Amino acid sequence: MGFHTFPVDRADKLEDESRYRYCSREELVASLSLSGDETVADLGSGTGFYTDDVAPFAAKTYGVDVQSEMHDVYREKGLPEGVELVTASIGDLPFADGELDAAFSTMTYHEYADDAALAELARVLGPDGRLVTVDWSGNGDGESGPPTEERFTLEEAIAHHESAGFTVETASERPETFLLAARLD
Repeated sequence: MGFHTFPVDRADKLEDESRYRYCSREELVASLSLSGDETVADLGSGTGFYTDDVAPFAAKTYGVDVQSEMHDVYREKGLPEGVELVTASIGDLPFADGELDAAFSTMTYHEYADDAALAELARVLGPDGRLVTVDWSGNGDGESGPPTEERFTLEEAIAHHESAGFTVETASERPETFLLAARLD
């Protein structure tokens, strides 16, 4: 898959509530199974659309993005209490071993899905750490999101997570996206 970033000059598109048709805030929060004491990272947080939804349910939430310009847009919008922004790639996270209780990505997995990135996520997630991945499905018709040749199928994502030491607990496919919730073995 080719790496590219979402254009900052189109960041307003990331605040469109129609995104909930691909993953609702309720579905994302339920999949994370948070008690309120956790440290969580949003992988590819962009303008914080989903970070804002998860933050009230965690003790600390990191918005991780490779583009510092996206963090600037998020800061202008206003950061919720307990949110800290981190500029980093998923393959090189500035967290200590086991620092995170959970992590999630929404529509960014296809951008970082390689063995090094999943190994890094396994490193920073603590024992029984939870990883929720929502992304564009390779089985979709390409009506929205990246071209289908840049996407993974649910089956490919499951195999990738399992080979990195995660146990997939739930996996579902929709017309354009999939949701995968896994725990670190």
